[in-house]
Amino acid sequence: MAATDDRNQDRAQGSWTFLTNHAHVLICVAGDGDARISDIAGQVGIGERATQSILNDLVEAGYLRRTRVGRRNRYEVDADRHLRHPLEAHHQIGELLSAVGP
Repeated sequence: MAATDDRNQDRAQGSWTFLTNHAHVLICVAGDGDARISDIAGQVGIGERATQSILNDLVEAGYLRRTRVGRRNRYEVDADRHLRHPLEAHHQIGELLSAVGP
């Protein structure tokens, strides 16, 4: 019976996660604001274009600040911003990062 339970758990784990790719990218940036897009993409398990698009979304929404440093970008999280969905809008990004971040 344990082998069946393990297979079912593996299948369930591979099909969805509680956090979105936006949250995963945010968590990566919170851990290393100087991380390269390719490194973030590898950690999250998405392509570099998708990662760049998510970073742009997060900057435009005010969750990240982007600063040009030479030929690279440095990102800083605004931990005081509130989550977007009405169910969790009373919580701040910093709380999420404290719970699941680096």
